[in-house]
Amino acid sequence: MKLIVGLGNPGQEYATNRHNIGFLCINHIAKANRILMDKKQGKARVGTGNISGNAAVLAKPQTYMNLSGEAVIPLMQRYSVKLEDLIVIHDDLDLPLGKIRISKGSSAGGHNGIKSIIASLGSQEFIRVRVGISRPQVEGERTESIVDYVLGDFTEQDKIVIEDTIKRVGEAVICLITRDLDAAMNKYNTEPKPKVEKTEKPVEKEKSKPNPAG
Repeated sequence: MKLIVGLGNPGQEYATNRHNIGFLCINHIAKANRILMDKKQGKARVGTGNISGNAAVLAKPQTYMNLSGEAVIPLMQRYSVKLEDLIVIHDDLDLPLGKIRISKGSSAGGHNGIKSIIASLGSQEFIRVRVGISRPQVEGERTESIVDYVLGDFTEQDKIVIEDTIKRVGEAVICLITRDLDAAMNKYNTEPKPKVEKTEKPVEKEKSKPNPAG
């Protein structure tokens, strides 16, 4: 059994935010595999079914981003999911827009949702599919804040890139399930960088309370 978790924030106001790319990917995977996200289990919205003949659980935590671990652990226990069978999809400011990076055992890299999952698991030895959202562009002397940026929606230009990226994430998940980690990394980590890139800016200090920008 594979548990595939997309990170994001619940609520219509966050539905199409950059920070909710994990949710958007889960929505696509569910639709492509005819899996209904119709169950509310613990602190997550869940769908169960088969992906390329393999049993899988899709989940969208219904906590704020930085409390994601509170939703993931009970699902792992409920479905007897092993650590190596957990796949987490989330946004990454440090990757160019649309770039996919698959890894296992890497640090949180400043992502509060991943920090929460690592803290709850007591381990970082799970698979992650990081989806690049880049960083705010610098305009003159002003730069959009990280919080406003991640809780903002993709621009029309960015949507063109992201729509294709979401499809590739779905393909990468199938590769992870039907083949293995090395095969998926070799195929999806070496793709050319998307043409749309943005100027980097240091990450703002994280908040300790429930926070949609986590």
